[in-house]
Amino acid sequence: MQNAPAPFMMWSEEYLIREKPIGEDCLYLNVWTGAKTAKEKRPVLVWIYGGAFVSGGTNVPIYDGEAMARKGVVFVSIAYREGIFGFFSHPDLTRESGHKASGNYGLMDQIAALTWVQKNIAAFGGDPGNVTIAGQSAGSMSVNCLVASPLAAGLFQKAIGESGASFTGGNPGLANVEAEGQKLGDISGLRSLSAADLMKKAPGFRGPVIDGYVLPEPIANLFKEGKENKVSLLTGWNEDEGILFSALKKAQDFRLEADTKYGVDSSTFLRLFPAGTDSEAAVSQVKLSRDMLFGIQNYTWATIVSEQGLKVYVYRFVRKPPTVSGAPKYGAYHTAEVPYAYDNLKFVKRPWEPVDYNLADAMSSYWVNFAKAGDPNGMGLVAWSPYKASDSKIMIFGNQPMAGSLQDKEELDFVVKKMTGN
Repeated sequence: MQNAPAPFMMWSEEYLIREKPIGEDCLYLNVWTGAKTAKEKRPVLVWIYGGAFVSGGTNVPIYDGEAMARKGVVFVSIAYREGIFGFFSHPDLTRESGHKASGNYGLMDQIAALTWVQKNIAAFGGDPGNVTIAGQSAGSMSVNCLVASPLAAGLFQKAIGESGASFTGGNPGLANVEAEGQKLGDISGLRSLSAADLMKKAPGFRGPVIDGYVLPEPIANLFKEGKENKVSLLTGWNEDEGILFSALKKAQDFRLEADTKYGVDSSTFLRLFPAGTDSEAAVSQVKLSRDMLFGIQNYTWATIVSEQGLKVYVYRFVRKPPTVSGAPKYGAYHTAEVPYAYDNLKFVKRPWEPVDYNLADAMSSYWVNFAKAGDPNGMGLVAWSPYKASDSKIMIFGNQPMAGSLQDKEELDFVVKKMTGN
Protein backbone atom coordinates (compact mmCIF):
# COMPACT_ATOMS: atom_id res chain seq x y z
CA MET A 1 0.00 0.00 0.00
CA GLN A 2 1.20 3.46 -0.96
CA ASN A 3 0.03 6.52 -2.80
CA ALA A 4 -0.29 6.19 -6.56
CA PRO A 5 3.07 6.97 -8.19
CA ALA A 6 3.52 10.13 -10.22
CA PRO A 7 6.71 11.27 -12.00
CA PHE A 8 8.39 14.36 -10.57
CA MET A 9 11.61 16.27 -11.20
CA MET A 10 14.22 13.89 -12.63
CA TRP A 11 12.35 10.76 -11.61
CA SER A 12 10.44 9.83 -14.72
CA GLU A 13 8.04 6.90 -14.92
CA GLU A 14 10.90 4.43 -15.39
CA TYR A 15 11.99 5.11 -11.79
CA LEU A 16 8.55 4.43 -10.29
CA ILE A 17 6.36 1.43 -9.72
CA ARG A 18 3.81 0.67 -12.37
CA GLU A 19 0.55 1.91 -10.89
CA LYS A 20 -1.21 -1.44 -10.68
CA PRO A 21 -1.51 -3.44 -8.60
CA ILE A 22 -1.26 -1.52 -5.32
CA GLY A 23 -2.65 -3.39 -2.34
CA GLU A 24 -2.01 -5.01 1.00
CA ASP A 25 -1.35 -8.42 -0.57
CA CYS A 26 2.14 -7.32 -1.53
CA LEU A 27 4.79 -9.70 -0.23
CA TYR A 28 6.04 -11.09 -3.51
CA LEU A 29 9.50 -11.59 -4.96
CA ASN A 30 10.84 -12.02 -8.48
CA VAL A 31 13.59 -14.31 -9.72
CA TRP A 32 15.64 -14.02 -12.91
CA THR A 33 18.04 -16.84 -13.72
CA GLY A 34 20.02 -18.05 -16.69
CA ALA A 35 20.71 -21.40 -15.05
CA LYS A 36 19.66 -24.45 -17.02
CA THR A 37 19.68 -26.81 -14.03
CA ALA A 38 19.34 -26.61 -10.28
CA LYS A 39 22.94 -27.78 -9.87
CA GLU A 40 24.74 -24.70 -11.22
CA LYS A 41 25.07 -22.84 -7.88
CA ARG A 42 25.27 -19.37 -9.36
CA PRO A 43 25.83 -16.38 -7.07
CA VAL A 44 22.65 -14.71 -5.88
CA LEU A 45 22.00 -10.96 -5.77
CA VAL A 46 18.96 -9.84 -3.77
CA TRP A 47 17.72 -6.33 -4.60
CA ILE A 48 15.97 -4.11 -2.03
CA TYR A 49 14.35 -1.03 -3.52
CA GLY A 50 14.31 2.51 -2.17
CA GLY A 51 11.48 4.99 -1.75
CA ALA A 52 11.99 6.69 1.64
CA PHE A 53 10.22 3.73 3.31
CA VAL A 54 6.87 5.05 2.07
CA SER A 55 6.91 4.07 -1.61
CA GLY A 56 8.57 1.82 -4.15
CA GLY A 57 8.22 -1.73 -5.32
CA THR A 58 9.71 -4.51 -7.38
CA ASN A 59 7.79 -3.76 -10.58
CA VAL A 60 9.99 -0.80 -11.51
CA PRO A 61 11.61 -0.85 -14.98
CA ILE A 62 15.10 0.08 -13.77
CA TYR A 63 15.04 -2.86 -11.32
CA ASP A 64 14.60 -5.46 -14.05
CA GLY A 65 16.94 -8.39 -13.44
CA GLU A 66 17.39 -9.87 -16.91
CA ALA A 67 20.66 -8.12 -17.77
CA MET A 68 22.27 -9.18 -14.49
CA ALA A 69 21.05 -12.75 -14.93
CA ARG A 70 22.66 -12.81 -18.37
CA LYS A 71 25.96 -11.91 -16.68
CA GLY A 72 25.77 -14.92 -14.41
CA VAL A 73 23.94 -14.09 -11.19
CA VAL A 74 20.53 -15.22 -10.02
CA PHE A 75 18.80 -11.87 -9.50
CA VAL A 76 16.03 -11.63 -6.91
CA SER A 77 13.98 -8.53 -6.14
CA ILE A 78 11.92 -8.54 -2.95
CA ALA A 79 8.96 -6.50 -1.71
CA TYR A 80 8.33 -5.25 1.82
CA ARG A 81 5.67 -3.24 3.61
CA GLU A 82 6.06 0.53 3.75
CA GLY A 83 4.74 3.51 5.67
CA ILE A 84 2.38 2.77 8.55
CA PHE A 85 2.07 -0.86 7.40
CA GLY A 86 5.79 -1.49 7.58
CA PHE A 87 7.07 0.82 10.30
CA PHE A 88 4.39 1.55 12.90
CA SER A 89 4.89 1.08 16.62
CA HIS A 90 2.26 0.97 19.35
CA PRO A 91 2.36 -0.33 22.93
CA ASP A 92 -0.38 -2.86 22.12
CA LEU A 93 1.58 -4.18 19.14
CA THR A 94 4.67 -4.46 21.33
CA ARG A 95 2.76 -6.43 23.97
CA GLU A 96 1.24 -8.89 21.52
CA SER A 97 4.42 -9.43 19.51
CA GLY A 98 6.05 -12.01 21.75
CA HIS A 99 9.33 -10.13 21.37
CA LYS A 100 8.49 -6.95 23.31
CA ALA A 101 8.98 -5.03 20.08
CA SER A 102 7.09 -3.40 17.23
CA GLY A 103 7.78 -1.14 14.30
CA ASN A 104 10.16 -3.04 12.02
CA TYR A 105 7.70 -5.09 9.99
CA GLY A 106 9.25 -3.96 6.72
CA LEU A 107 12.66 -5.21 7.82
CA MET A 108 11.10 -8.46 9.01
CA ASP A 109 9.58 -8.86 5.54
CA GLN A 110 13.07 -8.51 4.06
CA ILE A 111 14.43 -11.11 6.49
CA ALA A 112 11.57 -13.45 5.58
CA ALA A 113 12.41 -13.03 1.90
CA LEU A 114 16.09 -13.80 2.56
CA THR A 115 15.01 -16.88 4.49
CA TRP A 116 12.94 -17.92 1.47
CA VAL A 117 16.05 -17.49 -0.68
CA GLN A 118 18.00 -19.79 1.62
CA LYS A 119 15.35 -22.48 1.34
CA ASN A 120 14.45 -22.19 -2.34
CA ILE A 121 17.04 -20.48 -4.50
CA ALA A 122 18.91 -23.70 -5.29
CA ALA A 123 15.91 -24.74 -7.38
CA PHE A 124 16.69 -21.78 -9.65
CA GLY A 125 20.37 -22.68 -9.96
CA GLY A 126 21.42 -20.30 -7.19
CA ASP A 127 23.88 -20.86 -4.37
CA PRO A 128 22.31 -20.14 -0.95
CA GLY A 129 25.84 -19.94 0.44
CA ASN A 130 26.78 -17.06 -1.86
CA VAL A 131 24.18 -14.34 -1.43
CA THR A 132 24.70 -10.59 -1.83
CA ILE A 133 22.10 -8.10 -0.63
CA ALA A 134 21.97 -4.80 -2.50
CA GLY A 135 19.89 -1.65 -2.24
CA GLN A 136 19.72 2.06 -2.95
CA SER A 137 18.52 4.95 -0.77
CA ALA A 138 16.01 3.42 1.69
CA GLY A 139 17.06 0.09 0.19
CA SER A 140 20.66 0.84 1.13
CA MET A 141 19.51 1.84 4.61
CA SER A 142 17.73 -1.50 4.74
CA VAL A 143 20.93 -3.30 3.73
CA ASN A 144 22.71 -1.42 6.52
CA CYS A 145 20.03 -2.55 9.00
CA LEU A 146 20.25 -6.16 7.84
CA VAL A 147 24.02 -6.17 8.23
CA ALA A 148 23.47 -4.88 11.77
CA SER A 149 20.60 -7.20 12.73
CA PRO A 150 21.26 -10.49 14.55
CA LEU A 151 18.09 -11.87 12.97
CA ALA A 152 19.75 -11.74 9.54
CA ALA A 153 22.87 -13.64 10.57
CA GLY A 154 23.95 -16.20 7.98
CA LEU A 155 21.43 -15.11 5.36
CA PHE A 156 24.01 -13.35 3.13
CA GLN A 157 27.76 -13.00 2.72
CA LYS A 158 28.18 -9.64 0.94
CA ALA A 159 26.44 -6.27 0.87
CA ILE A 160 26.06 -3.43 -1.65
CA GLY A 161 24.87 -0.10 -0.28
CA GLU A 162 24.15 2.75 -2.68
CA SER A 163 23.50 6.14 -1.06
CA GLY A 164 22.12 5.30 2.34
CA ALA A 165 22.96 4.12 5.86
CA SER A 166 22.17 5.12 9.46
CA PHE A 167 25.36 6.01 11.31
CA THR A 168 24.63 9.64 12.20
CA GLY A 169 21.29 10.93 13.37
CA GLY A 170 20.27 7.32 13.77
CA ASN A 171 16.86 5.70 14.07
CA PRO A 172 14.27 6.48 16.74
CA GLY A 173 13.91 4.36 19.85
CA LEU A 174 10.91 2.15 20.58
CA ALA A 175 9.44 4.28 23.38
CA ASN A 176 9.35 7.39 21.21
CA VAL A 177 7.62 5.76 18.27
CA GLU A 178 5.24 3.87 20.55
CA ALA A 179 4.15 7.19 22.02
CA GLU A 180 3.60 8.61 18.53
CA GLY A 181 1.61 5.54 17.58
CA GLN A 182 -0.53 5.72 20.70
CA LYS A 183 -1.63 9.24 19.76
CA LEU A 184 -3.43 7.78 16.75
CA GLY A 185 -5.72 5.66 18.92
CA ASP A 186 -6.17 2.13 20.20
CA ILE A 187 -5.25 -0.82 18.05
CA SER A 188 -8.79 -2.16 17.62
CA GLY A 189 -9.92 1.21 16.30
CA LEU A 190 -6.99 1.48 13.92
CA ARG A 191 -7.55 -2.04 12.65
CA SER A 192 -11.13 -1.15 11.72
CA LEU A 193 -9.95 1.53 9.29
CA SER A 194 -9.35 0.92 5.61
CA ALA A 195 -5.80 0.90 4.31
CA ALA A 196 -6.41 4.19 2.51
CA ASP A 197 -7.68 5.84 5.70
CA LEU A 198 -4.70 4.53 7.66
CA MET A 199 -2.33 6.15 5.19
CA LYS A 200 -4.17 9.47 5.55
CA LYS A 201 -4.11 9.18 9.33
CA ALA A 202 -0.39 8.49 9.61
CA PRO A 203 1.46 9.82 6.55
CA GLY A 204 4.62 10.49 8.55
CA PHE A 205 5.30 7.04 9.98
CA ARG A 206 8.32 5.61 8.26
CA GLY A 207 11.72 4.10 8.82
CA PRO A 208 13.34 1.43 10.99
CA VAL A 209 13.14 1.55 14.77
CA ILE A 210 15.63 0.58 17.46
CA ASP A 211 13.16 -1.94 18.81
CA GLY A 212 15.41 -4.20 20.90
CA TYR A 213 14.66 -7.17 18.69
CA VAL A 214 15.36 -6.67 14.98
CA LEU A 215 17.74 -3.85 15.93
CA PRO A 216 18.78 -4.42 19.55
CA GLU A 217 20.89 -1.25 19.67
CA PRO A 218 21.54 1.80 17.49
CA ILE A 219 23.30 0.75 14.30
CA ALA A 220 26.38 2.86 15.03
CA ASN A 221 26.73 1.11 18.41
CA LEU A 222 26.37 -2.36 16.93
CA PHE A 223 29.16 -1.64 14.44
CA LYS A 224 31.34 0.06 17.05
CA GLU A 225 31.01 -2.99 19.29
CA GLY A 226 31.67 -5.38 16.39
CA LYS A 227 28.28 -7.05 16.79
CA GLU A 228 27.17 -6.68 13.17
CA ASN A 229 27.24 -9.49 10.62
CA LYS A 230 30.75 -9.54 9.15
CA VAL A 231 30.41 -9.24 5.38
CA SER A 232 32.31 -7.69 2.50
CA LEU A 233 31.00 -4.34 1.32
CA LEU A 234 30.69 -2.32 -1.89
CA THR A 235 29.32 1.16 -1.21
CA GLY A 236 29.25 4.73 -2.45
CA TRP A 237 27.18 7.77 -3.34
CA ASN A 238 26.53 10.24 -6.15
CA GLU A 239 28.09 13.61 -6.83
CA ASP A 240 24.94 15.73 -6.96
CA GLU A 241 22.62 14.06 -4.47
CA GLY A 242 22.29 17.19 -2.34
CA ILE A 243 20.85 19.30 -5.12
CA LEU A 244 17.21 18.75 -4.16
CA PHE A 245 17.63 18.75 -0.42
CA SER A 246 19.14 22.21 0.08
CA ALA A 247 17.29 25.37 1.05
CA LEU A 248 19.94 27.75 -0.25
CA LYS A 249 21.01 30.75 1.81
CA LYS A 250 22.85 33.89 0.80
CA ALA A 251 26.58 33.88 1.52
CA GLN A 252 26.29 36.24 4.49
CA ASP A 253 23.57 34.15 6.13
CA PHE A 254 25.53 30.96 5.50
CA ARG A 255 28.62 32.44 7.16
CA LEU A 256 26.60 33.67 10.14
CA GLU A 257 25.05 30.23 10.53
CA ALA A 258 28.53 28.67 10.45
CA ASP A 259 29.73 31.02 13.20
CA THR A 260 26.72 30.14 15.37
CA LYS A 261 26.86 26.41 14.75
CA TYR A 262 30.61 25.74 14.76
CA GLY A 263 32.07 28.53 16.89
CA VAL A 264 35.86 28.34 17.00
CA ASP A 265 35.75 25.76 14.20
CA SER A 266 33.79 27.99 11.84
CA SER A 267 36.94 29.12 10.04
CA THR A 268 37.79 25.50 9.31
CA PHE A 269 34.24 24.85 8.15
CA LEU A 270 34.28 27.86 5.81
CA ARG A 271 37.63 26.80 4.39
CA LEU A 272 36.13 23.43 3.53
CA PHE A 273 32.76 24.86 2.46
CA PRO A 274 33.64 28.40 1.26
CA ALA A 275 31.07 31.17 1.00
CA GLY A 276 32.90 34.19 -0.38
CA THR A 277 30.07 34.91 -2.81
CA ASP A 278 26.45 33.86 -3.11
CA SER A 279 27.28 31.49 -5.97
CA GLU A 280 30.17 29.94 -4.03
CA ALA A 281 27.94 29.57 -0.97
CA ALA A 282 25.29 27.84 -3.12
CA VAL A 283 27.80 25.26 -4.33
CA SER A 284 29.01 24.65 -0.76
CA GLN A 285 25.48 24.18 0.53
CA VAL A 286 24.66 21.60 -2.12
CA LYS A 287 27.86 19.71 -1.29
CA LEU A 288 27.16 19.96 2.43
CA SER A 289 23.63 18.67 1.92
CA ARG A 290 24.96 15.72 -0.10
CA ASP A 291 27.53 14.89 2.55
CA MET A 292 25.17 15.19 5.51
CA LEU A 293 22.38 13.17 3.93
CA PHE A 294 24.35 10.48 2.11
CA GLY A 295 28.11 10.93 1.95
CA ILE A 296 28.93 10.67 5.63
CA GLN A 297 26.69 7.62 6.05
CA ASN A 298 28.34 5.46 3.43
CA TYR A 299 31.77 6.96 4.17
CA THR A 300 31.44 6.02 7.85
CA TRP A 301 30.24 2.55 6.93
CA ALA A 302 33.20 2.02 4.60
CA THR A 303 35.67 3.31 7.18
CA ILE A 304 34.40 0.99 9.91
CA VAL A 305 34.44 -2.08 7.66
CA SER A 306 37.96 -1.24 6.51
CA GLU A 307 39.18 -0.79 10.08
CA GLN A 308 37.76 -4.22 10.92
CA GLY A 309 40.00 -5.74 8.26
CA LEU A 310 37.18 -6.68 5.90
CA LYS A 311 37.16 -5.95 2.19
CA VAL A 312 35.31 -2.78 1.20
CA TYR A 313 35.15 -1.06 -2.18
CA VAL A 314 34.02 2.57 -2.44
CA TYR A 315 32.74 4.45 -5.49
CA ARG A 316 31.63 7.96 -6.40
CA PHE A 317 29.16 8.24 -9.28
CA VAL A 318 29.75 11.50 -11.18
CA ARG A 319 28.33 10.82 -14.66
CA LYS A 320 25.60 13.34 -15.45
CA PRO A 321 22.93 11.44 -17.40
CA PRO A 322 21.93 13.26 -20.59
CA THR A 323 18.57 15.03 -20.60
CA VAL A 324 16.13 15.82 -23.35
CA SER A 325 16.40 19.28 -24.88
CA GLY A 326 15.05 22.00 -22.61
CA ALA A 327 14.74 19.77 -19.52
CA PRO A 328 16.36 20.77 -16.20
CA LYS A 329 19.83 19.37 -15.63
CA TYR A 330 20.14 17.67 -12.25
CA GLY A 331 23.65 16.29 -12.65
CA ALA A 332 24.55 12.97 -11.04
CA TYR A 333 21.31 12.93 -9.07
CA HIS A 334 19.95 10.59 -6.40
CA THR A 335 19.16 7.22 -8.09
CA ALA A 336 21.03 8.14 -11.29
CA GLU A 337 23.47 5.24 -10.88
CA VAL A 338 20.85 2.49 -10.61
CA PRO A 339 20.11 1.90 -14.33
CA TYR A 340 23.87 1.92 -14.96
CA ALA A 341 24.75 -0.49 -12.13
CA TYR A 342 22.11 -3.00 -13.25
CA ASP A 343 22.57 -2.40 -17.01
CA ASN A 344 19.02 -1.16 -17.57
CA LEU A 345 19.49 2.01 -19.61
CA LYS A 346 17.22 0.55 -22.28
CA PHE A 347 14.24 1.05 -20.00
CA VAL A 348 14.88 4.78 -19.48
CA LYS A 349 13.82 7.31 -22.11
CA ARG A 350 16.91 9.50 -22.30
CA PRO A 351 19.20 10.43 -25.22
CA TRP A 352 21.88 7.97 -24.15
CA GLU A 353 25.33 8.22 -25.67
CA PRO A 354 27.86 5.44 -26.33
CA VAL A 355 29.74 6.38 -23.14
CA ASP A 356 26.58 5.68 -21.15
CA TYR A 357 26.16 2.17 -22.52
CA ASN A 358 29.86 1.45 -21.99
CA LEU A 359 29.65 2.72 -18.42
CA ALA A 360 26.56 0.61 -17.71
CA ASP A 361 28.30 -2.49 -19.04
CA ALA A 362 31.34 -1.82 -16.85
CA MET A 363 29.43 -0.94 -13.68
CA SER A 364 27.14 -3.95 -13.92
CA SER A 365 30.20 -6.15 -14.49
CA TYR A 366 31.81 -4.78 -11.31
CA TRP A 367 28.59 -5.45 -9.39
CA VAL A 368 28.31 -9.00 -10.77
CA ASN A 369 31.96 -9.77 -10.00
CA PHE A 370 31.47 -8.56 -6.44
CA ALA A 371 28.42 -10.78 -6.08
CA LYS A 372 30.42 -13.72 -7.39
CA ALA A 373 33.55 -13.40 -5.25
CA GLY A 374 33.44 -10.32 -3.02
CA ASP A 375 35.82 -8.53 -5.38
CA PRO A 376 34.53 -6.31 -8.24
CA ASN A 377 37.65 -6.70 -10.36
CA GLY A 378 37.70 -8.73 -13.55
CA MET A 379 39.16 -9.09 -17.00
CA GLY A 380 38.97 -5.94 -19.10
CA LEU A 381 37.99 -3.68 -16.20
CA VAL A 382 39.96 -0.82 -14.66
CA ALA A 383 41.52 -2.07 -11.42
CA TRP A 384 39.46 -1.14 -8.33
CA SER A 385 41.53 -1.12 -5.13
CA PRO A 386 39.98 -1.88 -1.74
CA TYR A 387 39.30 1.21 0.34
CA LYS A 388 41.57 2.04 3.26
CA ALA A 389 41.49 5.21 5.34
CA SER A 390 45.24 5.59 4.85
CA ASP A 391 45.02 6.06 1.08
CA SER A 392 41.27 6.58 0.46
CA LYS A 393 41.31 4.81 -2.92
CA ILE A 394 37.96 4.74 -4.67
CA MET A 395 36.48 4.15 -8.11
CA ILE A 396 35.06 7.19 -9.88
CA PHE A 397 32.29 6.47 -12.37
CA GLY A 398 32.26 9.34 -14.85
CA ASN A 399 32.34 9.05 -18.62
CA GLN A 400 34.31 5.90 -17.87
CA PRO A 401 35.52 4.13 -14.73
CA MET A 402 38.62 5.76 -13.29
CA ALA A 403 40.63 4.84 -10.22
CA GLY A 404 41.12 7.78 -7.88
CA SER A 405 41.02 8.90 -4.29
CA LEU A 406 38.39 10.48 -2.06
CA GLN A 407 39.15 14.15 -2.65
CA ASP A 408 36.74 15.49 -0.03
CA LYS A 409 37.82 13.23 2.83
CA GLU A 410 38.69 16.23 5.04
CA GLU A 411 35.20 17.67 4.53
CA LEU A 412 33.59 14.33 5.37
CA ASP A 413 35.74 13.91 8.49
CA PHE A 414 34.76 17.39 9.69
CA VAL A 415 31.04 16.78 9.23
CA VAL A 416 31.21 13.33 10.85
CA LYS A 417 33.03 14.73 13.87
CA LYS A 418 30.54 17.53 14.33
CA MET A 419 27.52 15.25 13.96
CA THR A 420 28.79 12.45 16.18
CA GLY A 421 31.27 14.12 18.51
CA ASN A 422 33.90 11.50 17.56
